Amino acid sequence: MAAAAAEYGARDAYVEQDGTRLGFDEWYQRSRALAARLRGRGVDRGDVVALMLPSGIDYAICYSAIALLGAVTTGINTRLGPREVESILTQAQPALVIRDADAGLPEIDAALPVMARSELDAAFHEGDTDFVSATTGLDAPVTIIFTSGTTGLPKGAWFDGENMAAAAHSAGVMSAPYDRRLSSTPFPHAGYMAKLWDQLVWGITLVVSPVPWSAAKMRDILVRERITMAGGVPTQWTKLLDLPDVRRDSFPDLRLGIVATAPASPELVERTAELIGVPLVVRYAMTESPSVCGTAIDDRPDVAFRTVGKPQTGMDVRITDEDGTDVPTGRVGRVRVRGACVMRGYWNDDERTADAFDDDGWFVSGDLGSITDEGDLVLAGRVGDMYIRGGFNVHPVEVDHVLAEHPGVKEAAVVGYPTPVIGEIGVAFVVPSDASSPPTSASLRRWTADRLADYKSPDHLVIVDALPLTAMNKVDRNRLRTLA
Repeated sequence: MAAAAAEYGARDAYVEQDGTRLGFDEWYQRSRALAARLRGRGVDRGDVVALMLPSGIDYAICYSAIALLGAVTTGINTRLGPREVESILTQAQPALVIRDADAGLPEIDAALPVMARSELDAAFHEGDTDFVSATTGLDAPVTIIFTSGTTGLPKGAWFDGENMAAAAHSAGVMSAPYDRRLSSTPFPHAGYMAKLWDQLVWGITLVVSPVPWSAAKMRDILVRERITMAGGVPTQWTKLLDLPDVRRDSFPDLRLGIVATAPASPELVERTAELIGVPLVVRYAMTESPSVCGTAIDDRPDVAFRTVGKPQTGMDVRITDEDGTDVPTGRVGRVRVRGACVMRGYWNDDERTADAFDDDGWFVSGDLGSITDEGDLVLAGRVGDMYIRGGFNVHPVEVDHVLAEHPGVKEAAVVGYPTPVIGEIGVAFVVPSDASSPPTSASLRRWTADRLADYKSPDHLVIVDALPLTAMNKVDRNRLRTLA
């Protein structure tokens, strides 16, 4: 932080939607001031601090201030429901929660120490100027990033300083000196939390993406903020290219586009390169390993469409059967990952940590895939029933249970259905309590959104007389996927 402040000075570190800016020097100064205030409130090295804040400058300062204390940050997505928040807080056991009290967030245990967001501005400017940051080793934990396991319960993947350094080292074309990056990743996610050092090393400016998104807004911010690297789903790139008067010199600073959530068609890759002169690349990562694979700017367009590229610097990928034996090239198996970017384990959960790694230290993911003759990874789906909606993991069993609590629902089961825009949507199969008056899709979406993150609400409803069962009298999700 000190080196970045000295090297980059007032150069933008963050730009918010309304144009508010924060330079690297002021970022460091405010972080020191807040760190002093937090130390005064009893936060010490190794303590966990939970952030329930929107993505932006306040979140960034809190994260770096906590790191200066040698404490550990976990972010809680403001879209999560009360059950998820409670579960995360129970596992993380934070010494302090910094939250936006006016954001309509779920209530938390009154016994937890809380610092309101409204207190931050004063803390940024009234801290102890003689603050001395904590001395920690590279093996000290920096962040806990929560995901969900196959049962839908949250798991906190934790990362140390060596992980942070490895993420910067493995970035490849994703990062370059003085990049100006249009960031649409929610800050509690691995795409931000694991990349703190990456930003400091390269002097990267993060520009928070406009919400709600529109092609016109994206065009304007690409030009106004001189964006050099931007990410989006294929539909967003298509809509940007369809704007009138978009041509070769429309975005003179943009050097790279990242495709997220859904594959980019060869036609889109070729059109983007021809029309605005920008290559599109694909990245594959997971909460437990924020860097895994990626395509290269000189790959053929069909490689970006059908694969997620080759392992990034410092990372290795194997495809095995369930026993851990390598399978031949082209055959689908379990994706295993090893390298410096992989998490150290699940926070406060030795049992699930042990289950996540094999005897040789490979992380055993829930993904299925194969390797091409050229060495690129092709994803084939997931071992479990989880689906990914707009970049967010959704575990159907969790949603099933919430739907079943609705008075109009007798039984329910949710499966993912692939779409070209946001990856997958949720399809709910429901046996109504009263066949003559079944619940509506809108009512079930509201019911679910009141209890879980809004992206977990099923997008489509199918009323059925009964759920198909396997020979073991379990819900036959494969049959439901066929029906969907």
